[in-house]
Amino acid sequence: MKDSIRQLIQHALDRLIADGTLPADVAPAIQVENTKDKSHGDFASNVALLLAKPARAKPRELAEKLLAALPADPAVSKVEIAGPGFLNFFQNHAQLAARLDAAFADPQLGVPTHDPRQRVVVDLSSPNLAKEMHVGHLRSTIIGDAVARVLEFLGDEVIRQNHVGDWGTQFGMLLAYMEEQPQAAEGELADLEVFYRAAKGRFDASPEFAARARELVVALQAGDAHCLRLWERFNAVSLSHCQEVYDRLNVRLTPADVKGESAYNDDLAQVVADLEAAGLLTESDGARCVFLDEFKNAEGNPLPVIVQKAGGGYLYSTTDLAAMRYRSRQLQADRALYFVDQRQALHFQMAFEVARRAGFVDPAMQLEHMGFGTMNGADGRPFKTRDGGTVKLVDLLDEAEERAYQLVKERNAGRAERGETPFSEDELRHIGRVVGIASVKYADLSKHRTSDYSFNFEQMLSFEGNTAPYLLYAYTRVASVLRKAGQSEPTGRIRLDAPQEQDLGGRLAQFGEILASVADKGTPHLLCSYLYDLAGLFSSFYENCPILTAEDPELRQSRLRLAALTGRTLKQGLELLGLHTLERM
Repeated sequence: MKDSIRQLIQHALDRLIADGTLPADVAPAIQVENTKDKSHGDFASNVALLLAKPARAKPRELAEKLLAALPADPAVSKVEIAGPGFLNFFQNHAQLAARLDAAFADPQLGVPTHDPRQRVVVDLSSPNLAKEMHVGHLRSTIIGDAVARVLEFLGDEVIRQNHVGDWGTQFGMLLAYMEEQPQAAEGELADLEVFYRAAKGRFDASPEFAARARELVVALQAGDAHCLRLWERFNAVSLSHCQEVYDRLNVRLTPADVKGESAYNDDLAQVVADLEAAGLLTESDGARCVFLDEFKNAEGNPLPVIVQKAGGGYLYSTTDLAAMRYRSRQLQADRALYFVDQRQALHFQMAFEVARRAGFVDPAMQLEHMGFGTMNGADGRPFKTRDGGTVKLVDLLDEAEERAYQLVKERNAGRAERGETPFSEDELRHIGRVVGIASVKYADLSKHRTSDYSFNFEQMLSFEGNTAPYLLYAYTRVASVLRKAGQSEPTGRIRLDAPQEQDLGGRLAQFGEILASVADKGTPHLLCSYLYDLAGLFSSFYENCPILTAEDPELRQSRLRLAALTGRTLKQGLELLGLHTLERM
């Protein structure tokens, strides 16, 4: 609806430009917002206030001219001028009801798909295979997954790329330990943290072991068959650990999506050679660098992008440039989204600029760093174990599921008193798993991705406020109404007579524009806020508009359809966030 209103305003602006009221070079970003007070309409625009100066008119006078130039639209019942010159648009509720009926009949819920369709690379998760996944990997994994799901729902072709850390000097140490103690290593690989600590202990304690580790790094990089076998064995075990976590988190990542650092090894020398051929390389203290005048240090000197160390080794920047070239030339991506820690913002700004100057990516390709903040403990510092160690992601999920199980078990005790059938132990365990995982994910996704946040089990498992348990329960309320009515596909037509019906219907109609914003900005918290609002509006509708006891059969069917559409939208929205839903809870 906002897009339709923007088009109406643009049409009016074109008329005013044509008659000389506005200068020809006026091209404002037309803002259309939801009104807070419905007595002022459903949507409002301040375009008259923005353009009053170039029009050499008072804002209200310009608003009157815009109002006169607006074309008629069946979706808008009336437009009024408010205050100093705001344009307030009132929806035609009969037209809105017809749109909702169309959405009810559409598997896509009335959400338009992208035209043209884009091919989008989503770079997400990217754990270091030398260690087990920890809580620091959660944000990249689930934020990237949610945005990828939304892009696919909107019709884009999404190519997930799990750029795992599967190369580097630490692998020499790990391979040396596998070689030295194959039997012990086999058992310890079940817990990568134990394995890594054992290997690190040997590296620190034994100069001979350390020397062998360095030899194996060189041999691995030279393609030695023995080293490659050990390396492939280790990576296979590590990736299997990652896959178990992805499956548990309901994240759409598979082994086929893995394209690690090692995949670009053969192209790194060519990347450096091509940078040199483009006249971009400078030698500094033996290292080969690209200096960019736009990026300076505190002393005002240009910062370097180092692509080859003095000793001949390559860096993350070299691999990233090779990956950008691959994603542009081989994958032919229109857009590449990098879900990586916000602290890497400068690295990506500089790498993107080098890739463009070197011609590694198509000029039209969008390169976007979707940075995110850190997950902190209650003390506001990065989340750690009590002894200061890194929290393994699997341990966090175990605790979340157990806490959720205990919570639903306590609530289950009162079901018989309320005349409801208690859940079996298997059902309680299933509900605990769904609620536990959903709570961890939603607590993260509901925050703006660039913000740091404090991890708190009590808050995320609450059935009140903007939490997963609240939304999962809201969905089960809708499902319960439809079960009692005996209608999963209510017939009839939607009517929007009561204010609560109009508010709920208006918010349902905004699902598409919310998803478009998520896809554009890479911000799943917008979808979380929308679903929370929708659940609250349904609660108000449920309390004020009798559904099953409505005396008018047509009204009863209308409200059942409105409830069913709300349930479908809640379920679809939660699925796009990567959350499973429950029919009973």
